[in-house]
Amino acid sequence: MRQLFSIEALELKANDIRRDIIKMLEQAGSGHPGGSLGQADIFTALYFNILKHDPQNPDWDERDILVQSNGHTCPVRYAAMAHAGYFPRSELLTLRQFGSRLQGHPERTRLPGLETTSGPLGSGLSQAAGMALALRMNNQQHRWVYVTTGDGELNEGNIWEAVMLIGKYKLTNLIAIVDRNNIQIDGPTEVVMPLEDLRAKWEAFGWHVLEIDGNDIEAVIDAAGMAKAIVEKPVVIIAHTIPGKGVDFMEYDFHWHGVAPNHEQAKIALKEIHTLQGKIRSEGE
Repeated sequence: MRQLFSIEALELKANDIRRDIIKMLEQAGSGHPGGSLGQADIFTALYFNILKHDPQNPDWDERDILVQSNGHTCPVRYAAMAHAGYFPRSELLTLRQFGSRLQGHPERTRLPGLETTSGPLGSGLSQAAGMALALRMNNQQHRWVYVTTGDGELNEGNIWEAVMLIGKYKLTNLIAIVDRNNIQIDGPTEVVMPLEDLRAKWEAFGWHVLEIDGNDIEAVIDAAGMAKAIVEKPVVIIAHTIPGKGVDFMEYDFHWHGVAPNHEQAKIALKEIHTLQGKIRSEGE
């Protein structure tokens, strides 16, 4: 099932998802706002346009598979799933609480609709490779495997082992999306462990590379469509995003990689998201 909306409607949906992310993190008192806010447009595009899925039947045999390797940014996935109808939005406020299905990293057995458990960075692309290879062996290449990774996560050697294997076997039913926001927990990626020339690295392993503005929903949708049309190589979409997107005091600041807003900060953030950082007037102003 694909839920198709106009680009304008998807942009509003992404904004709603950002608001829920702030509320979740404030309630939890911990979590990762930077990458979660930055990927809201990507996950909106995935759940409301790109993925073939059915929230009422999460184990549908014909579904596409989404692996979130950068699992610490799961608030954006949880929010997108709730908006898509996998579970009530009210459950979002149980994030990271004892006994909640919404833990700080996704747990496959806890929540229908999750395909993998993620925590240790770098493992998701290898898991996705195995799934894509299995689908090929079972003649189910009409199903697609999507995997999201963070750019800081590319420091992990396991990622590049998977990149080599996927390139070797030309697993063209797999599409990787790199959240290229240029930050990680210890600072800017190019200071901690430089990644550039990132395009050339992936190309050297036999991948076709698409580079897009990851905060442009239409560009995300178009890139996914283009990736499906490329049959000779696996495709990686390097999605350039703004960490903390939508909240002025969080944007581009690596300190917000893994720090939840307090009540006052959340109040300011919610107003900025609601008014598109002051571009529109909020009700009552």
